Amino acid sequence: MNGRLKASGGAVGGGLLVAGTTSDAGKSVVTAGICRWLARQGVRVAPFKAQNMSLNSFVTREGAEIGRAQAMQAAAARVEPTALMNPVLLKPGSDRSSQVVLLGKPVGELSARGYFGGSSAGKTQYAGHREQLLGTVTDCLQELRRTHDAVICEGAGSPAEINLRRTDIVNMGIARAARIPVVVVGDIDRGGVFASFFGTTALLSKEDQALVAGYLVNKFRGDVTLLEPGLEMLRGLTGRRTLGVLPFAHGLGIDEEDGLRVSLRGAVRESVVAPPHGADVLRVAVCAVPLMSNFTDVDALAAEPGVVVRFVDRAEELADADLVVLPGTRGTVRALEWLRERGLADAIARRAAEGRPVLGICGGFQMLGEHIEDEVESKAGAVEGLGLLPVRVRFAVEKTLARPSGEALGEPVEGYEIHHGVAEVTGGDEEFLDGCRSGSVWGTHWHGSLESDGFRRAFLRRVAADAGRAFVPAPGTSFAALREEQLDRLGDLIEEHADTGALLRLIEEGVPEGLPFVPPGAP
Repeated sequence: MNGRLKASGGAVGGGLLVAGTTSDAGKSVVTAGICRWLARQGVRVAPFKAQNMSLNSFVTREGAEIGRAQAMQAAAARVEPTALMNPVLLKPGSDRSSQVVLLGKPVGELSARGYFGGSSAGKTQYAGHREQLLGTVTDCLQELRRTHDAVICEGAGSPAEINLRRTDIVNMGIARAARIPVVVVGDIDRGGVFASFFGTTALLSKEDQALVAGYLVNKFRGDVTLLEPGLEMLRGLTGRRTLGVLPFAHGLGIDEEDGLRVSLRGAVRESVVAPPHGADVLRVAVCAVPLMSNFTDVDALAAEPGVVVRFVDRAEELADADLVVLPGTRGTVRALEWLRERGLADAIARRAAEGRPVLGICGGFQMLGEHIEDEVESKAGAVEGLGLLPVRVRFAVEKTLARPSGEALGEPVEGYEIHHGVAEVTGGDEEFLDGCRSGSVWGTHWHGSLESDGFRRAFLRRVAADAGRAFVPAPGTSFAALREEQLDRLGDLIEEHADTGALLRLIEEGVPEGLPFVPPGAP
């Protein structure tokens, strides 16, 4: 199949946009699944998302920051992630403003009104410059199509957000510019999937409807034959086929794009290995701080048999935890205030005094220090930290984006750094991944360090000893191998439950002719 997907003349590869009826419909995993299915056929495929809004990000080998979901999709495609795959990343700092990351580098902070509406509010030259950004993302997509046989694009939210149509560059905007077909994914587990498919299509303009080539039902439970009458009626109403019914898949352990799944107190990260079989169970409590970023750091812990990871927001929920994790955050000072307001700061301090383990990652590491000077992120000035690590933090305008490697606890470690805070370590019992350890409190700026298998097991052994637990990490657990298994499962879902022939024709041949208009169309 390799090479078949080049358009006539061999100039560019084929393309497909995976849109969704809602956020969390399954666009990211479907995109990854199609990428893995194509890669297994020998197709040179790449993922693409024009604009992503997420606090879960990743640093490429070139030092570019992109959405974590696109890095995962690149792994599914078996290619190295690059800034081209996610040219615009928006990192919310509040409900109304975001940091804009363009081609992997931060270019400023901007209000939502400034970004979408063209207001002068904001501190970046891209305020309201939709055409300029559309040109940038279209160029990135074109370059990927030039160097690959196929590019599978992911949309954002819903393409039928009529208030955002004028400024859209990630859904129908990029599909129109690149003239690529669109399939719409709907989450049937939520209910109302037929209304969602029909309503999404009917709210699009006639020009945009002409690009929508079909639907994919996601997260289905039960007998698919019971669904078939509805699928036929949907085809009669819209003139478009449903190209697959994907079953609900438990325990995928795939990187999530945002905080939807951890917005509920007490959310538990599913272990991708079951049942737990360590000598004991190790309980991990992750403080669900505001603007939590890169919470995927704890996925490697959840992958360990016998480790249970839970997100918490109350002090009493720390009582039975063997390890407390302070994760990264886009708002370090705000998160620190939140910890104090909820009594979590005092509870963490008591744990440290008792010699019970605490781990801070990135913003969590900064909060564990003695002093924070922030004139950049929160502009709060001088703020006292939790005082559990001998560290002083100063926020710099320039963001650190790096892929460090080193050794800790006698094991090799790799990670990535994404932060404005510059930490000065003034003491401690030992250095720890460019941070430090003091007693049972550990801190580092390195995201992703727990994905290094030997280091993770060594760290968990130390945690178990400090917590007085008999837990012994299972030998041989490979996080990378587990991730590969999950990506293969996504490829299997597409291969076994989607009309791959129809998907391939769309990618190869482009937008079908004669797709009917569904009234009323865009208002």
